[in-house]
Amino acid sequence: MNKLNGFLYGLLSSASFGLIPMFTIPAMQQGMQFESILLYRFAFATLDLGVILLIDGQSFRINRDIPSLFTGIFYLISAVFLFWGYKFMASGIATTLHFMYPVLTTLIMMLFFREKKSIWRFMAIALAVAGVFFLSQGDDSGSITFTGIFIVLLSALGYALYLVTVSQLKVGQMKGLRLTFYVFLFGSLLLFIGIGTTGHIQPIPNLHTAGNLAMLAIIPTVISNLALVRAVKCIGSTLTSVLGAMEPVTAVCVGIFMFGEPFTNSVGLGIILIITAVTVIILKR
Repeated sequence: MNKLNGFLYGLLSSASFGLIPMFTIPAMQQGMQFESILLYRFAFATLDLGVILLIDGQSFRINRDIPSLFTGIFYLISAVFLFWGYKFMASGIATTLHFMYPVLTTLIMMLFFREKKSIWRFMAIALAVAGVFFLSQGDDSGSITFTGIFIVLLSALGYALYLVTVSQLKVGQMKGLRLTFYVFLFGSLLLFIGIGTTGHIQPIPNLHTAGNLAMLAIIPTVISNLALVRAVKCIGSTLTSVLGAMEPVTAVCVGIFMFGEPFTNSVGLGIILIITAVTVIILKR
Protein backbone atom coordinates (compact mmCIF):
# COMPACT_ATOMS: atom_id res chain seq x y z
CA MET A 1 0.00 0.00 0.00
CA ASN A 2 2.91 2.32 0.78
CA LYS A 3 4.37 1.70 -2.70
CA LEU A 4 0.99 2.30 -4.34
CA ASN A 5 0.70 5.61 -2.49
CA GLY A 6 4.24 6.47 -3.62
CA PHE A 7 3.37 5.84 -7.27
CA LEU A 8 0.21 7.93 -6.95
CA TYR A 9 2.12 10.77 -5.29
CA GLY A 10 4.80 10.58 -8.00
CA LEU A 11 2.20 10.76 -10.77
CA LEU A 12 0.44 13.62 -8.99
CA SER A 13 3.70 15.55 -8.63
CA SER A 14 4.77 15.30 -12.27
CA ALA A 15 1.28 15.65 -13.74
CA SER A 16 0.52 18.74 -11.64
CA PHE A 17 3.83 20.34 -12.66
CA GLY A 18 2.83 19.74 -16.28
CA LEU A 19 -0.24 21.92 -15.71
CA ILE A 20 1.86 25.12 -15.65
CA PRO A 21 0.70 26.12 -19.18
CA MET A 22 -2.98 25.71 -18.18
CA PHE A 23 -2.71 28.69 -15.83
CA THR A 24 0.11 30.64 -17.50
CA ILE A 25 -1.12 30.89 -21.10
CA PRO A 26 -4.53 32.45 -20.17
CA ALA A 27 -2.74 35.10 -18.08
CA MET A 28 -0.48 35.89 -21.05
CA GLN A 29 -3.55 36.12 -23.28
CA GLN A 30 -4.85 38.81 -20.91
CA GLY A 31 -1.77 40.90 -21.72
CA MET A 32 0.36 40.01 -18.71
CA GLN A 33 4.11 39.69 -19.29
CA PHE A 34 5.82 36.51 -18.13
CA GLU A 35 7.98 38.44 -15.62
CA SER A 36 4.93 39.68 -13.70
CA ILE A 37 3.26 36.25 -13.90
CA LEU A 38 6.39 34.69 -12.41
CA LEU A 39 6.51 37.25 -9.61
CA TYR A 40 2.92 36.48 -8.59
CA ARG A 41 3.61 32.75 -8.83
CA PHE A 42 6.69 32.98 -6.61
CA ALA A 43 5.06 35.38 -4.12
CA PHE A 44 1.84 33.36 -3.75
CA ALA A 45 3.81 30.11 -3.47
CA THR A 46 6.01 31.63 -0.76
CA LEU A 47 2.91 32.57 1.26
CA ASP A 48 1.38 29.12 0.78
CA LEU A 49 4.56 27.29 1.77
CA GLY A 50 5.03 29.59 4.77
CA VAL A 51 1.54 28.72 6.03
CA ILE A 52 2.23 24.99 5.55
CA LEU A 53 5.51 25.24 7.49
CA LEU A 54 3.71 27.06 10.31
CA ILE A 55 0.94 24.47 10.47
CA ASP A 56 3.53 21.68 10.41
CA GLY A 57 5.43 23.35 13.24
CA GLN A 58 8.70 23.50 11.29
CA SER A 59 11.39 26.04 12.06
CA PHE A 60 12.21 28.89 9.68
CA ARG A 61 15.77 29.08 11.05
CA ILE A 62 18.48 29.38 8.38
CA ASN A 63 21.61 28.81 10.54
CA ARG A 64 24.57 28.15 8.25
CA ASP A 65 22.44 27.42 5.21
CA ILE A 66 22.74 30.85 3.56
CA PRO A 67 24.84 29.45 0.64
CA SER A 68 21.93 27.09 -0.11
CA LEU A 69 19.68 30.08 -0.75
CA PHE A 70 21.75 31.12 -3.76
CA THR A 71 20.63 27.95 -5.54
CA GLY A 72 17.42 29.90 -5.96
CA ILE A 73 19.15 31.94 -8.68
CA PHE A 74 19.36 28.86 -10.90
CA TYR A 75 15.74 27.92 -10.12
CA LEU A 76 14.67 31.44 -11.05
CA ILE A 77 16.68 31.36 -14.29
CA SER A 78 15.00 28.09 -15.19
CA ALA A 79 11.49 29.47 -14.54
CA VAL A 80 12.15 32.73 -16.43
CA PHE A 81 13.42 31.00 -19.57
CA LEU A 82 10.61 28.40 -19.52
CA PHE A 83 7.91 31.09 -19.34
CA TRP A 84 9.74 33.12 -21.97
CA GLY A 85 9.82 30.02 -24.15
CA TYR A 86 6.01 29.88 -24.15
CA LYS A 87 6.10 33.01 -26.32
CA PHE A 88 8.13 31.19 -29.01
CA MET A 89 6.52 27.75 -29.27
CA ALA A 90 3.68 25.50 -28.17
CA SER A 91 3.66 25.05 -24.40
CA GLY A 92 3.77 21.25 -24.64
CA ILE A 93 6.91 21.32 -26.78
CA ALA A 94 8.53 23.88 -24.46
CA THR A 95 7.80 21.71 -21.41
CA THR A 96 9.22 18.64 -23.18
CA LEU A 97 12.46 20.49 -23.94
CA HIS A 98 12.60 21.64 -20.32
CA PHE A 99 12.27 17.97 -19.30
CA MET A 100 15.78 17.39 -20.71
CA TYR A 101 17.28 18.66 -17.44
CA PRO A 102 18.28 15.14 -16.22
CA VAL A 103 20.32 14.70 -19.43
CA LEU A 104 22.06 18.05 -18.87
CA THR A 105 22.59 17.18 -15.20
CA THR A 106 24.37 13.98 -16.25
CA LEU A 107 26.53 15.90 -18.73
CA ILE A 108 27.55 18.42 -16.06
CA MET A 109 28.37 15.66 -13.58
CA MET A 110 30.49 13.79 -16.14
CA LEU A 111 32.34 16.89 -17.36
CA PHE A 112 32.99 18.69 -14.07
CA PHE A 113 32.57 16.16 -11.26
CA ARG A 114 34.12 13.07 -12.88
CA GLU A 115 30.98 11.02 -12.67
CA LYS A 116 31.38 7.59 -14.28
CA LYS A 117 30.89 7.52 -18.05
CA SER A 118 29.00 4.67 -19.71
CA ILE A 119 27.73 3.64 -23.12
CA TRP A 120 24.16 3.84 -21.80
CA ARG A 121 24.55 7.50 -20.88
CA PHE A 122 26.11 8.41 -24.21
CA MET A 123 23.27 6.58 -26.00
CA ALA A 124 20.72 8.48 -23.91
CA ILE A 125 22.38 11.80 -24.74
CA ALA A 126 22.32 10.88 -28.45
CA LEU A 127 18.60 10.02 -28.16
CA ALA A 128 17.93 13.39 -26.51
CA VAL A 129 19.80 15.26 -29.26
CA ALA A 130 17.80 13.35 -31.88
CA GLY A 131 14.60 14.28 -30.00
CA VAL A 132 15.51 17.97 -30.12
CA PHE A 133 16.22 17.61 -33.85
CA PHE A 134 12.75 16.17 -34.54
CA LEU A 135 11.10 18.84 -32.38
CA SER A 136 12.97 21.49 -34.35
CA GLN A 137 11.36 20.22 -37.56
CA GLY A 138 8.27 22.09 -36.45
CA ASP A 139 4.56 21.56 -35.96
CA ASP A 140 3.38 22.87 -39.37
CA SER A 141 2.65 26.28 -37.83
CA GLY A 142 6.13 27.69 -38.32
CA SER A 143 6.17 28.78 -34.68
CA ILE A 144 9.16 26.70 -33.59
CA THR A 145 12.42 28.59 -34.08
CA PHE A 146 15.98 27.86 -33.07
CA THR A 147 15.82 30.97 -30.87
CA GLY A 148 12.91 29.47 -28.98
CA ILE A 149 14.63 26.08 -28.66
CA PHE A 150 17.78 27.77 -27.34
CA ILE A 151 15.77 29.77 -24.77
CA VAL A 152 13.96 26.68 -23.43
CA LEU A 153 17.16 24.62 -23.35
CA LEU A 154 18.59 27.40 -21.14
CA SER A 155 15.61 26.73 -18.87
CA ALA A 156 16.58 23.05 -18.68
CA LEU A 157 20.21 24.04 -18.05
CA GLY A 158 19.15 26.37 -15.22
CA TYR A 159 17.22 23.57 -13.51
CA ALA A 160 20.10 21.14 -14.03
CA LEU A 161 22.49 23.62 -12.37
CA TYR A 162 19.97 24.03 -9.53
CA LEU A 163 19.92 20.25 -8.94
CA VAL A 164 23.71 19.96 -9.15
CA THR A 165 24.37 22.80 -6.70
CA VAL A 166 21.76 21.52 -4.23
CA SER A 167 23.33 18.05 -4.32
CA GLN A 168 26.92 19.33 -4.07
CA LEU A 169 26.43 21.85 -1.26
CA LYS A 170 27.41 20.33 2.08
CA VAL A 171 26.41 23.27 4.26
CA GLY A 172 23.82 22.80 7.00
CA GLN A 173 20.79 20.56 7.10
CA MET A 174 18.08 22.61 5.37
CA LYS A 175 16.03 20.26 3.22
CA GLY A 176 12.66 19.71 1.64
CA LEU A 177 9.92 22.26 1.97
CA ARG A 178 11.94 24.73 4.04
CA LEU A 179 14.56 24.97 1.28
CA THR A 180 11.77 25.31 -1.31
CA PHE A 181 10.19 28.09 0.77
CA TYR A 182 13.43 30.08 0.85
CA VAL A 183 14.14 29.41 -2.84
CA PHE A 184 10.77 30.97 -3.74
CA LEU A 185 11.21 33.80 -1.23
CA PHE A 186 14.66 34.61 -2.63
CA GLY A 187 13.28 34.36 -6.18
CA SER A 188 10.40 36.69 -5.32
CA LEU A 189 12.82 39.34 -4.01
CA LEU A 190 15.05 39.07 -7.10
CA LEU A 191 12.06 39.34 -9.43
CA PHE A 192 10.66 42.31 -7.50
CA ILE A 193 14.00 44.15 -7.71
CA GLY A 194 14.56 43.21 -11.37
CA ILE A 195 11.10 44.21 -12.57
CA GLY A 196 11.14 47.38 -10.47
CA THR A 197 14.46 48.40 -12.03
CA THR A 198 13.63 47.69 -15.67
CA GLY A 199 9.89 48.32 -15.81
CA HIS A 200 6.82 48.00 -13.64
CA ILE A 201 4.88 45.20 -12.00
CA GLN A 202 1.61 44.70 -13.87
CA PRO A 203 -1.54 44.67 -11.76
CA ILE A 204 -3.77 41.61 -12.01
CA PRO A 205 -6.36 42.62 -14.66
CA ASN A 206 -9.40 40.67 -13.42
CA LEU A 207 -10.67 38.00 -11.02
CA HIS A 208 -10.35 35.22 -13.59
CA THR A 209 -6.64 35.96 -14.04
CA ALA A 210 -6.23 36.24 -10.27
CA GLY A 211 -7.68 32.75 -9.97
CA ASN A 212 -5.27 31.43 -12.60
CA LEU A 213 -2.29 32.98 -10.81
CA ALA A 214 -3.44 31.55 -7.47
CA MET A 215 -3.82 28.09 -9.05
CA LEU A 216 -0.41 28.47 -10.71
CA ALA A 217 1.11 28.91 -7.26
CA ILE A 218 -0.90 26.11 -5.64
CA ILE A 219 -1.17 23.22 -8.12
CA PRO A 220 2.07 23.06 -10.16
CA THR A 221 4.13 24.58 -7.34
CA VAL A 222 2.98 23.78 -3.79
CA ILE A 223 1.02 20.58 -4.46
CA SER A 224 3.69 19.34 -6.87
CA ASN A 225 6.43 19.85 -4.26
CA LEU A 226 4.39 18.29 -1.43
CA ALA A 227 3.60 15.24 -3.58
CA LEU A 228 7.24 14.99 -4.63
CA VAL A 229 8.43 14.82 -1.01
CA ARG A 230 5.83 12.13 -0.22
CA ALA A 231 6.71 10.10 -3.31
CA VAL A 232 10.44 10.09 -2.55
CA LYS A 233 9.74 8.89 1.00
CA CYS A 234 7.54 6.02 -0.27
CA ILE A 235 9.33 4.76 -3.42
CA GLY A 236 12.67 6.58 -3.54
CA SER A 237 14.07 9.24 -5.82
CA THR A 238 14.79 7.02 -8.86
CA LEU A 239 11.22 5.77 -9.41
CA THR A 240 9.87 9.22 -8.58
CA SER A 241 12.11 10.69 -11.28
CA VAL A 242 10.95 8.10 -13.84
CA LEU A 243 7.32 9.00 -13.09
CA GLY A 244 8.33 12.58 -13.95
CA ALA A 245 7.69 11.60 -17.58
CA MET A 246 4.07 12.54 -16.91
CA GLU A 247 5.19 16.19 -16.83
CA PRO A 248 5.66 16.71 -20.61
CA VAL A 249 2.81 14.30 -21.43
CA THR A 250 0.40 16.38 -19.33
CA ALA A 251 1.66 19.65 -20.82
CA VAL A 252 1.28 18.33 -24.38
CA CYS A 253 -2.30 17.17 -23.66
CA VAL A 254 -3.17 20.56 -22.12
CA GLY A 255 -1.73 22.35 -25.16
CA ILE A 256 -3.65 20.21 -27.65
CA PHE A 257 -7.04 20.01 -25.93
CA MET A 258 -7.16 23.43 -24.23
CA PHE A 259 -5.28 25.71 -26.61
CA GLY A 260 -5.56 23.84 -29.91
CA GLU A 261 -1.79 23.53 -30.32
CA PRO A 262 -0.79 21.51 -33.43
CA PHE A 263 0.70 18.03 -33.08
CA THR A 264 2.64 16.26 -35.85
CA ASN A 265 4.46 12.94 -36.24
CA SER A 266 7.79 14.78 -36.00
CA VAL A 267 6.81 16.43 -32.70
CA GLY A 268 5.46 13.12 -31.34
CA LEU A 269 8.68 11.28 -32.23
CA GLY A 270 10.79 14.02 -30.66
CA ILE A 271 8.79 13.83 -27.42
CA ILE A 272 9.11 10.01 -27.28
CA LEU A 273 12.89 10.16 -27.88
CA ILE A 274 13.43 12.75 -25.13
CA ILE A 275 11.27 10.87 -22.60
CA THR A 276 13.13 7.64 -23.44
CA ALA A 277 16.51 9.36 -23.05
CA VAL A 278 15.59 10.81 -19.68
CA THR A 279 14.22 7.46 -18.45
CA VAL A 280 17.47 5.67 -19.45
CA ILE A 281 19.55 8.35 -17.70
CA ILE A 282 17.54 8.03 -14.48
CA LEU A 283 17.50 4.22 -14.40
CA LYS A 284 21.25 4.01 -15.04
CA ARG A 285 22.22 6.52 -12.35
